[in-house]
Amino acid sequence: MERAVAYGFSAAMSGALLLSCLLFAALNRRQRSPYMDEAFHVPQAQAYCEGRFGQWDPMITTLPGLYLVSVGIAWPLAWLFGWTGSVACSTGMLRFINLLFSVGNFYLLYLLLCKVHPSSKAVSGFQRILSTLTLALFPTLYFFTFLYYTDPGSVFFTLFSYLMCLYGNHKTSALLGFCGFMFRQTNIVWTVFCAGNVVAEKLNEVWKTELLKKKDEKIYSIKGSFSDLIRVFRFLTEYLLTPQNLIKFIALTWPYVIVVVVFFAFVIVNGGIVVGDRSSHEACLHFPQLFYFLSFTLFFSFLHLLTPTKIKKFLQTLRKYPLQYSLIAVISLFLIWKFTYVHKYLLADNRHYTFYVWRKIFQRHELVKYMLVPIYMFAGWSFADTLKSKSIFWILVYFVCLFAVTVPQKLLEFRYFILPYLIYRLNIPFPSLYKQLLELAFYIFVNVATFYLFLNKTFQWPNSEEEQRFMW
Repeated sequence: MERAVAYGFSAAMSGALLLSCLLFAALNRRQRSPYMDEAFHVPQAQAYCEGRFGQWDPMITTLPGLYLVSVGIAWPLAWLFGWTGSVACSTGMLRFINLLFSVGNFYLLYLLLCKVHPSSKAVSGFQRILSTLTLALFPTLYFFTFLYYTDPGSVFFTLFSYLMCLYGNHKTSALLGFCGFMFRQTNIVWTVFCAGNVVAEKLNEVWKTELLKKKDEKIYSIKGSFSDLIRVFRFLTEYLLTPQNLIKFIALTWPYVIVVVVFFAFVIVNGGIVVGDRSSHEACLHFPQLFYFLSFTLFFSFLHLLTPTKIKKFLQTLRKYPLQYSLIAVISLFLIWKFTYVHKYLLADNRHYTFYVWRKIFQRHELVKYMLVPIYMFAGWSFADTLKSKSIFWILVYFVCLFAVTVPQKLLEFRYFILPYLIYRLNIPFPSLYKQLLELAFYIFVNVATFYLFLNKTFQWPNSEEEQRFMW
């Protein structure tokens, strides 16, 4: 059986790589020159390839992790094959680096699924392979495999860090978290998430011990009610405010603490989290970003979240706790009213899908953004319900990190949702084989539509001769 799983994994990985290579060739034939943000990334990487490490494009907002890795790959290849710098660091070769990252991501996703969901009668090796293939083809991530963007490398180091954390190699995990931070500064949140995993595991042990002492089985079986949550928060407050316990947690998570301290030192020296163009990337309390993420997740995981059983259960929960959910609705309406921001890029750049989502849905009427609150509430409830197999402390850590990575972003950009979505999908229970196949088919359909539009439905702006293409 193990040999069959190994053959199945090799076949899935080889098939995905072959498909990606064919798409890569097609895309590079149609779009040879740098496109969109590549216009900043490609020249910067080429400057590094030429040894000009002091040169920096002020429009680039991320740290130089991608360019340093590119040089580390391009220079040995140039020496080995006798290539010139212009060939080794051409647009096509730089894009190919992300294709290599995608292979690494495929393998990491499989290892993470094996670690999070150990072998059992309920989960077969074939299901893990199928889920790996599905997540590797996740449309928003898969598209940027073929362009020279930071996303594939950012995902690679973050997933690698998470895997090492689950295996208990916390020094390695923290180092990989730092590499992820070098690709995108907001990845520091996922370093905190890894530290939070350690803390959550310890808290869960203490919680169980306390309950065994009290012999309170009712409290142990948390069902997600508001009274249960209050008990948990009371326990957390009492436990974490003890200096001895805090010292214990710092001792457990010190590699991650060092990386977080380095991050804050960087922010102080740099004068902010953004490296370059700060005027277009200002942090703010954009609370509706959390609602947009939940809607994004509902769309891509509708087979997990949007089922008749879940809808029925949600309506029953509403009837059971009408006051609490009414309060949540009022708070949501207030957050949308006071904290909705519309970035200038969202309104001006008609190459991105978010431009059309905003124009076709949110700009139809002033009241539309408020009318979507019931959908947000259902998405949030269903999202949390699929994570109920995890400990309450893990869920709290994840939601804190989700909040930290989405809310400060002013720009609605689907790429920012990739990592929180993948972490979520890795941790929910496996659905039936039928649903897994449907989800894979859905992702393939979205990818086919996306690449068809990008490659074939070009258009031009009135003041530019360059061909414009639709993309995430």
